[in-house]
Amino acid sequence: MKATTAVLYDQENNGSQPIAFEMPRISYREFVRLCERHPDLRVERTPEGKLIFMPPAEAEGDSRNTAITTLLTIWSWNLPEPGKTFGPSAGFTLPNGATRSPDAAWISAARWDALTATERRGFAHICPDFVVELLSPSDSLTETQAKLTEYLANGARLGLLIDRKRKIVEVYRPGQTTQTLNHPTQVSCEPELPGFTLSLERVF
Repeated sequence: MKATTAVLYDQENNGSQPIAFEMPRISYREFVRLCERHPDLRVERTPEGKLIFMPPAEAEGDSRNTAITTLLTIWSWNLPEPGKTFGPSAGFTLPNGATRSPDAAWISAARWDALTATERRGFAHICPDFVVELLSPSDSLTETQAKLTEYLANGARLGLLIDRKRKIVEVYRPGQTTQTLNHPTQVSCEPELPGFTLSLERVF
């Protein structure tokens, strides 16, 4: 059995110092079984088989995360064909084999309805159209930026990285240079999400 590296980020060092340890490489099916046996475990799997463990969300951070998913849900419900909104507990299997859990995500109705029952089961085999990562004290900025780039490479049309501490939002779009917004009060998500503007009043 091949070995892989599991990575933890040291919260005492603002999440910047990775703590790595060797463990057997696990297949996708083994990963699913691991999550089924430990439903409270927050873990992602990279294409290379590396496991990334994440601590439980802080109460304040989770509240801000909920604000984002609530605004996204309200917008989606008012579409002629509402899509699907997801929070941080949902996992997605990307085309490159990674399993990721963005803090907020949205998938159009057309793309979700095109999935088979098998593809929807467990960690749905699809990359969301829109993803949000809310940087927490235990997150590595570099690793989170790499995740946003990975989402785009696997089919996402728009991604936001929200850094509450610095009050910065990085906007990711395929084929475009990352846009950095300093102290924004809102972020327009058009044209990818027609009519949706994310208010940051309850996020910053």
